[in-house]
Amino acid sequence: MRILIAPDKFKGSLSAPAAAEAIARGVRSVWPDAQLDFAPIADGGEGFAESLAVALGAEWVNVASEDALGRSIVARYAWLASEQLAVLEMSEASGLHRVAPHERNPLRADTFGTGILVAHAIACGARRILVGIGGSATTDGGVGMARALGFRFIAGDGCEFPATPGALPSLARIVRPENLRQPEILAACDVQNPLLGARGAARVYGPQKGADPATVEFLDSALARLADVCAAELGCDHRDVPGAGAAGGLGFGLLTFCGAKIRPGFDIIAEALRLGERVALADLVITGEGRIDDQTLDGKGPAGVAALARAAGRRVIAFGGAITAVAEASGVFDALIPIADRPLTIAEAIAEAAPLLERASRRAAQLIRGA
Repeated sequence: MRILIAPDKFKGSLSAPAAAEAIARGVRSVWPDAQLDFAPIADGGEGFAESLAVALGAEWVNVASEDALGRSIVARYAWLASEQLAVLEMSEASGLHRVAPHERNPLRADTFGTGILVAHAIACGARRILVGIGGSATTDGGVGMARALGFRFIAGDGCEFPATPGALPSLARIVRPENLRQPEILAACDVQNPLLGARGAARVYGPQKGADPATVEFLDSALARLADVCAAELGCDHRDVPGAGAAGGLGFGLLTFCGAKIRPGFDIIAEALRLGERVALADLVITGEGRIDDQTLDGKGPAGVAALARAAGRRVIAFGGAITAVAEASGVFDALIPIADRPLTIAEAIAEAAPLLERASRRAAQLIRGA
């Protein structure tokens, strides 16, 4: 029996590699002679760079950067010298996880720290840069990143200003940097939101970053101003591109300031891991993530693994910390298995995720081997 183990992260408790190890321990305790193939996955959010670094054998580069509030941090990205390829996550510098709930400031938070990472990779000679966009603390349309790359933002009075989200309504002109080298940039994105409107960056994601209803409306208007000025000054308008609203509009910023292309993060990971080939070689596929719900079904990693398994005629089971009725009824997976084996608080489930997942894997292996 050859089993492919390809989970995503269990957010807040287990990275994808740690989840794969926990599943493997459960399987091995019942099925010691099973051949296990590890392929931890990610989409465009947290874990994207780690998954690719492991798959490609890349090294980590540490960089002095800033968090979303401008505080000094050390952030990292993965570097594959043989291909001059940099893989980074915007959440590494500008992520919500770096900002405590009481510190969240959507009118101030920006992506300048992410831009420092991009600029560092360019200076190191990167020919390609993969940017995972997700988990952001920002709603700045990518202007912070653009400032780090040398773009200048000019107000109506002719003065240059730091274009934080709260100041964007003053934007009148944008000046490109001279001689900016633009490598190929791919933005890995797991959502389809446009920049503006009911499904846009501010209205959908602003509240989780600390924006009250009035601030949400302000941010949507500020991003509209940015899009208008970009169209007039830079000759491009990406506001309606699916994914432009990802990561507080960083998708829009990468498209506009870096000439990037947006692709589903899972597709990039699947290609790097040769996941289709490995699924076809497996007798059983195991995946999972912390919460399996309608967002999972809408193109996130475990659903992508399931689609590959279906195409290859392989059975796929998924473990989840929480599983919704919508996911149960979807038929996407052959079996959905909750990891909880007794009543637990959320805090307890997070703290005990590894042993819970291992025990769930053991139970599943016992059932499959005895079938």
